[in-house]
Amino acid sequence: MRTENGLNKADPTVEAELDRLPAMPIADLRKCYRELFRTEPPKAFGPDLLRRSIAHTIQEKAYGGLPPTVRRLLAQMVKTASAKPAGRLELPQRIRPGSELVRTWNRKTYRVTVTASGFVHGGKTYASLSEIAFVITGTKWNGPRFFGLRSARKEIPDGQ
Repeated sequence: MRTENGLNKADPTVEAELDRLPAMPIADLRKCYRELFRTEPPKAFGPDLLRRSIAHTIQEKAYGGLPPTVRRLLAQMVKTASAKPAGRLELPQRIRPGSELVRTWNRKTYRVTVTASGFVHGGKTYASLSEIAFVITGTKWNGPRFFGLRSARKEIPDGQ
């Protein structure tokens, strides 16, 4: 059941289960964990992590988990982070086909239309915004940054 603001209404049964967790001894928490996950709890999990894991699973079963789109995005971010552990993660911006990007450069306005197969500029389809930024400026640019979809990295002053 949803409330006026679109959030799930609290289920009294679920709330009662969650209210019992803080007072549960660790032996009972481990038993509850085994019942929910059908596996032994990790040895490193103390009472706090057991409670959190159990509470999360109880709520997920009652109210639903993450939508598939969010799960895919998280999986993609994990894959990216694994490939470049010291790299910088950014959420990909999804631009819907039909959107128009507008950029003024050297007092001339340029328009780019987003399509399902790429980006259209000047009647020609390009695979990336970086290609279009190069055509416009004659120098290599990060296309999403050139079109204002990504901000420049914040520089850290020396000595900090």
